[in-house]
Amino acid sequence: MNPLFHAARPILIDLAATLVFYGVLAVTGQVTVAVAVGIALGVAQLVVTRARGGKISALQAMSLALVVIMGGATLFTHDARFILIKPTLVYAAVGAAMLQRGWMARYMPPAAANRIPERYVVTAGRVWAGLMFVSAALNLALALTLDAASVARVMAIWSPASKIALFAGQYLLFRSVARRSARAAEGEAADAETRAAA
Repeated sequence: MNPLFHAARPILIDLAATLVFYGVLAVTGQVTVAVAVGIALGVAQLVVTRARGGKISALQAMSLALVVIMGGATLFTHDARFILIKPTLVYAAVGAAMLQRGWMARYMPPAAANRIPERYVVTAGRVWAGLMFVSAALNLALALTLDAASVARVMAIWSPASKIALFAGQYLLFRSVARRSARAAEGEAADAETRAAA
């Protein structure tokens, strides 16, 4: 599997429901349709995970619960702010989870896992947590000041663009570090062979 795809896949899966919700709302302007699609996608992701024998994480379960509760409140009250605030709660929860030291290690491609120093992985995890908190604050500010369609348009751009930019920067940095580490290991092995031959 391509290392870039291997690293990006979990992130894309985690963001799918939020991105689809914003996309549908931005394109249609229909809160009801966007909520229904978001709930359907969230349920489908959990069903597929269970059908494949995977474990549903607490974060996935919480995300679906928030979609159902906030989406239900939106449909019941016809007030889009409930569903618009939902991503703020998810971003904040994800950001808090990302403060855990070394959480990013499970997302590392196997080929790079032993070549990236732990301090890089820990720092990258904290940068991701910071991005989640910034996204949470931005979403809340927009949800409280703009109409639903405007919020959806801004977040439909910000949400994927900020994460793709951070992911790309991190990927390029980690690839560079891994290559330097591999070259250094090859040099040490060659030196050891030379000393052994002497």
